[in-house]
Amino acid sequence: MTMLQEPRPASAAAEPSADEVADRVLAAALGAFDTLTVYLGDRLGWYRIMAGAGPLSPADLADRSGTNERYAREWLEQQAASEWLVVVEPDAPGGPRRFRLTDPAAEVLTDSSSLAYLAPLTRFVAAAAAQLPALAEAYRSGGGVSWAQFGSDARTGQADMNRPWYERKLAGALRGVPDLHELLDRSGTRIADIGCGEGWSTIALARAYPEATVRGYDPDAPSTAAATEHAGAGGLTDRVAFATADAATALPEAAYDAVFAFECLHDLPRPVEVLTAARRALRPGGVVVVMEEAAEEEFATPAGEVERLLYGFSTLVCLPDAMSHRPSAATGTVIRPGTVRAYAQQAGFAAVAVLPIEGFGFWRFYRLVP
Repeated sequence: MTMLQEPRPASAAAEPSADEVADRVLAAALGAFDTLTVYLGDRLGWYRIMAGAGPLSPADLADRSGTNERYAREWLEQQAASEWLVVVEPDAPGGPRRFRLTDPAAEVLTDSSSLAYLAPLTRFVAAAAAQLPALAEAYRSGGGVSWAQFGSDARTGQADMNRPWYERKLAGALRGVPDLHELLDRSGTRIADIGCGEGWSTIALARAYPEATVRGYDPDAPSTAAATEHAGAGGLTDRVAFATADAATALPEAAYDAVFAFECLHDLPRPVEVLTAARRALRPGGVVVVMEEAAEEEFATPAGEVERLLYGFSTLVCLPDAMSHRPSAATGTVIRPGTVRAYAQQAGFAAVAVLPIEGFGFWRFYRLVP
């Protein structure tokens, strides 16, 4: 995501003072409050009501959404105080103050087709916040918090945040790798999408390659149920299907020309076993493509915003989910290129190459060569 900043160079400056540390904690708390109030605006439908509606009073918003006016007023004032909304003062003394959502803010908070759509990110944070007692216990005991425990906010948050990238950028990214595109574009090509979640990557592959059949695999039943609905709504059930299954045991041998793993390798408790199954599932000349986080090659501080975001996902969701399984590789979201290469080597692949795909969010594409 282009709005995230690169890391600052390490500095030999003195350690921060207590006041400076306190300022950081305060800024972080303000950001947390903003995140959770944006979550409320998303989940209550308030941003969608305000998008393109012009200035609305608390009574207007409450009436149109079927919510409480007193809460609506407090939320609107908080949003304006934090500069998410613009205040429109009353036309006459004693009239109601109104609030307006700007078009750029509406794109980020309501436009599910935009690459800038980030409202779902707040759902992911809220899902983690709801599990903080369970997370603290997991940290003490070495246990985990499963994906199922994080619930629908985590599931839909991840799916909805990634969807625009698959729908708008994936086809072009794959066309930019000529030999891969040629393989996928052949008549009768069979593609597997492991760890498919709600299926937006699977559907994007099917739309990019209309001569192919695509099968998605994911162990989470609510995700595959949603994926099946999405494929049906898109009229793709003749070429797209989903299985609620562990790819390590469910992939048939010598069945696919390509196996994709989009942003899931770091979540898998048994990544080597899954990659081994993916290699065995290939037909002659087939390929495995892994899309993973664009983490830095090595750990270093201070870290940039992408790395910090990945650590946030990892400490609060991805690592606890992985730790909820036994045995588990416990990879975590900050999966570095060396880790991908090591897993691929252990799975029997001859080589790993980074594909020349740039500008695709904060992800990196790998080709695993059998």
